[in-house]
Amino acid sequence: MKKLISSIIIATLLLFIGCGSESSSAPTVKETYKDGDKVELKSVSGAKLTLLRKNGGFVLEDDENKVVLIDIFGTFCAPCQEEAPSLMDFQLQNGDGVMLIGLNFFEDVSDEYVVENFAAKYNAYYFITNSPKNKKLVETILQDIKYKETLQVPFKVVLKDGKYQNVTDIYGKNPDNKFYLGKVDLDIIQKDIDKLTAQ
Repeated sequence: MKKLISSIIIATLLLFIGCGSESSSAPTVKETYKDGDKVELKSVSGAKLTLLRKNGGFVLEDDENKVVLIDIFGTFCAPCQEEAPSLMDFQLQNGDGVMLIGLNFFEDVSDEYVVENFAAKYNAYYFITNSPKNKKLVETILQDIKYKETLQVPFKVVLKDGKYQNVTDIYGKNPDNKFYLGKVDLDIIQKDIDKLTAQ
């Protein structure tokens, strides 16, 4: 009985906190993008976009006014899988003002694998990139927001005009929080985005 209760507690913690990797500590190699750099990304379905390094963060090269929501995730991650359909709905509802970019991380798999085992399986047809560039992008983001903890996924940041935005801290009351960690209720993200787009 104690083993069953322990297993349930561990599963619940993973569900709400996120998935990690044994090699998921904060990056020690600090190869990052510099202001003015362009990062051309291709989604697993063949769509393309370019991020421009600006104001200490990133903007969409062709639509700098859009809010950018970057979701660092893994196809193996249960919380990532569970929130994928909601993220798809979020992107459809906010497509005029927000661009959701999924960065597959912590695994070396093909685009076809991501499509078959994540996008199709969990209705995640937003912009997902499975590029080797994701590592440098993630390292840049973590350095930008001075994130020193072990990276767990899902992990999200929100940028407006190239600047990282303060978002709701679901685990504490930090008013300067710059990231979402773990599975986050989409109502919380929507409220934060609504505040940004109303400015």
